[in-house]
Amino acid sequence: MIRRLLLAGTLVAAVLTLGAIRPPRYAAVAAALPAPVPQGLQGVTDIDSHQAEGSKSAPIIMEVFSDYQCPACKTLFITTDRLVVDNYVNTGKVYLIHRDYPLPMHAYSRVAARYARAAAQLGKLEAVQRALFQNQEKWEVSGDVDGTVAAVLTPAEIVKVRALVKGGTMDALIDKDYAIGQIYHVNQTPTTILHAKDQTFPVAGVLTFDALHSFIDQLLGQK
Repeated sequence: MIRRLLLAGTLVAAVLTLGAIRPPRYAAVAAALPAPVPQGLQGVTDIDSHQAEGSKSAPIIMEVFSDYQCPACKTLFITTDRLVVDNYVNTGKVYLIHRDYPLPMHAYSRVAARYARAAAQLGKLEAVQRALFQNQEKWEVSGDVDGTVAAVLTPAEIVKVRALVKGGTMDALIDKDYAIGQIYHVNQTPTTILHAKDQTFPVAGVLTFDALHSFIDQLLGQK
């Protein structure tokens, strides 16, 4: 059953500090999610294990729809998501799925997604994500995604990544993530979708770790 909430701006902390989660307490998001959600892992399907971190048996599934050329996505990745990995993914409480959602307005975001996706096939997703986000202001001007990624891979690894990118198979995977985002009515990046106990909570925009940590703990405490 889908529960909806609005977490934006100064409302974030207030919403997440409410008591135990109850069905009627949250305002609906502007773009309502469709129902029913396809059955699968916590209602989540089409998971690319190369793009996921943690245990599939985790009680919470967290999908993050992101664009490598999006400044807000950079903020979420650096200030929030890495802390979620340290505190919840690595402890078996959250299964984190990275979804590529390159926006048409960004000239190099799809190129970056191709490289990150290819690097993920080699187990280098996190290293390449970090490089792309930390150097976002440089490559979004120069277009040198290749050089940015090559700087954090070995010569052998970048050769494999380039071959995968050139092969064109990464686009189908990116398009599948984008299609999933359309089902959720994702209309901005980043958008985080939390799944727990047959409930789905969409969160648009940047969410601080303190707020997200409070909400995750509430979800973990549900009976």
